[in-house]
Parts: sequence; structure tokens; C-alpha cells
Amino acid sequence: MLRALKERLSIQGHRTMAYPDGPVSLPERFRGYPTLQKDILCHLDGESCAAACPFGALSCSESGLALDLAKCLFCADCPAEACVGFSNDHRLAVSSRADLLVQSNAEHTLARPLPPDLRRLFGRSLKFREVSAGGCNACEADSNVLSTIGWDMGRFGIQFVASPRHADGLWVTGPVSENMREALLKTWEAIPAPKIVVACGACAIAGGPFSGSPRISLGLDTLLPVDLYIPGCPPHPATILDGLLRLQGRLA
Repeated sequence: MLRALKERLSIQGHRTMAYPDGPVSLPERFRGYPTLQKDILCHLDGESCAAACPFGALSCSESGLALDLAKCLFCADCPAEACVGFSNDHRLAVSSRADLLVQSNAEHTLARPLPPDLRRLFGRSLKFREVSAGGCNACEADSNVLSTIGWDMGRFGIQFVASPRHADGLWVTGPVSENMREALLKTWEAIPAPKIVVACGACAIAGGPFSGSPRISLGLDTLLPVDLYIPGCPPHPATILDGLLRLQGRLA
């Protein structure tokens, strides 16, 4: 047994990525934190600018151009690409819904650590019960990959558990359809206090492409207090992990 372990370590080596101690490798096509081209905005009127995005993520006023990451789906063929670009920065998660609004020349806001009393409880061990509330499973797939050997989210004490009784928080994906609302709220009630809530993906935050439908919620924070917003459609695993580590206070 020891020989097998020794040979595995010497031949296969260490497979888990170095992040957050080292940089995360992302493809050139990855769409991260947006960059707004203020100069090009001058050639568009406010209505044309807002109408360029079919999901209502873009707005224009006298104070400048703004992009709401809660509604943005990071489309590969963004109709507003003339004035909106995307950097390779995967750090998108925030602690407040208002911080998802990106404006020209505004500071890049990142997720804040939990309050000190919750950090003492969850800083080294944080368990989530996940509820897929009507989503397409893309957010679930990118959440689940964090438990694989490549990412090994468990090294930070973060794991998904099967029972809400064993959880410290609720992990929600999907737009919270009417059929899932009661199940979601019952799961929340079954988690012992103190507890936290994570909204993962554009659907959970603001309805995503289903926004405006009477069959879904107006956003998870209209039902429950959200502690971490992770935008994207779906969010990249690096974006998810970055937000969780900031929530635990492991990243400055």
C-alpha cells in the first residue's frame, strides 16, 4: 500500500491547482470583469444604448454608462460590444446587490468577509445545501467541478452536503420558479442558525433570461437575505471559488 502511494506521488505528482497561492489559468476567450468604453458612448443616445442589451443589463444616463452584472449573461455575441468589453479578471462576486452595478471609471468592488462572529464559525469549515430552483444545471455543473481533485474546494473546508440539517448555508441556483419556491423556503428553515445564503448565477440573482416572467421570483434577495452574489451565466469555477474565499476572509 505504501509503495503504491509512493509511486503515485512520484509519477503523477500533485494535481490540485495552486490557486489562490498562484494565478489561475483562464482561456483568452473568457469574459470577466467588464470594461466600459465611455468615449464611444458619446455617439449613442440613452435609449439606443439601453435597448442594445435584450436583458436590460445596460443603462445610460448623464453620469455615464452602467452595466448591471446581475442581469448580464456575458453573451458571446454581445449586441453592445461597441461600448462594452470584457477583461480576463474572474473576480466578480460581491456582498451587495448594489455592488453588481458597474459604472464607467468606478472602483472594482469585491466580496467582503463575513462579520467576525460568523468568520469564527465558518472561516475553516463551511457546508452548503444546494437547491436547484428551476435552473438549466449549468451553474450546478460549475459548482460541482470545485469538488474535483483539480480544484479541491474541500482543502478550504468548503463542501456541499446532502442534508440541510448538516449545512451552514443555502446555495441557490436557478430563477426560483413557483414550483420550487416552497421547497426552497423549507430547506432554508431546516438549516440551523446562524446561516448564510449564496445566490449563484444570473438566474438566482435576478431571473436571468427569464426575468419578467410571472412564474419566477424577482430575485433571490426578495425571498431570503443573500450574503454572496456570484454573477455569470454560468459563473466560472474560479469566480465562485474567489467569492467563497473572500467570504471566509482568506483573500484580501
